[in-house]
Amino acid sequence: MSLGKTSVNVVNLGRIAYCNGLKIQEHYVRKHFDSSCQTPNTLLLCNHYPVYTIGIRRAHYPVEEEQRLKQLGADFFRTNRGGLITFHGPGQLVCYPILNLGYFKKSLRWYVCELERTVIKMCSKFGIKASTSPDTGVWVGNNKICAIGIHCSRYVTSHGLALNCNTDLSWFDNIVPCGIMGKGVTSLSQELGRDVTIEEATQVLLEAFSDHFNCTLTTAESSCDQAEQSLN
Repeated sequence: MSLGKTSVNVVNLGRIAYCNGLKIQEHYVRKHFDSSCQTPNTLLLCNHYPVYTIGIRRAHYPVEEEQRLKQLGADFFRTNRGGLITFHGPGQLVCYPILNLGYFKKSLRWYVCELERTVIKMCSKFGIKASTSPDTGVWVGNNKICAIGIHCSRYVTSHGLALNCNTDLSWFDNIVPCGIMGKGVTSLSQELGRDVTIEEATQVLLEAFSDHFNCTLTTAESSCDQAEQSLN
């Protein structure tokens, strides 16, 4: 366990294809297991072109359902994160923490709760009363504003959270988000009645993350092209 505050590097990838996001995550995860690398814990920030993704509970999504969603103009990916189906697209701030929990606390329950608390605190900065529920994620009433789905191997995390800023919420009409019946989705923009961009939300989220994870953030701007070159 590290003494004092852990350093976490923030890499802003901008808008990238989901498949590239997976590759970049895998790259940073592998570096954690390379004893010759002294890689800092990393937050990957991005937003995606329209894509539907499902987690390890895949039984309800046969090939026919995959094809239906692709015909709407979105990609479709089956992933190793927890949770059921969700949507990612423009106007949604996606945060992939690639962290070794040994620097924080070796508890997945703690980690997910801290992600939720981070988003709740961020929402409070915007004057939005958000909360948790028996279902994972962050909610405003019965509407989910932020989805959370993680993967963890040997206490190194990947995947993460997706916060709706000024997302086109109509994409969610084609699915049952996260497999939860009778609930809806919302965004910062919808709750506030004004346009809230990813750029506006990012700094507030990072401040809340730094507070809840008791870490020091260092920003290193990186384009998708630069990140992809690091995979070669």
